[in-house]
Amino acid sequence: MPKIVGLEDIKSPSHLQQELQQGGKFVIYQYCISLLIITFRRSSNIYFIGRDDNAVLKGLPFTMLSLLLGWWGIPWGPIYTVQSIWMNFRGGKDVTQEVVASVVHTSHNLG
Repeated sequence: MPKIVGLEDIKSPSHLQQELQQGGKFVIYQYCISLLIITFRRSSNIYFIGRDDNAVLKGLPFTMLSLLLGWWGIPWGPIYTVQSIWMNFRGGKDVTQEVVASVVHTSHNLG
């Protein structure tokens, strides 16, 4: 599983469950980098967004990276850049269900 950023303040599994029930979520952001004829669209690590956090602001570094370096590839640079910015301005892609299912699956395999 990819690294999860933002869990530093979570003290226990029950604390995480409480945060999720109160509106916390796991998201990934997209970014785009182009080198004239080659364009890369990648996903960030997984970020935990607490109920009081602003998901759009957390994704701003990836949006800025795309704005600066994404446009320059033809033809996919502009297309992937707009898609990445759109996703990030919507708060990233919510992957909470996948992360929770993976954690539950892993814990069942351990025990």
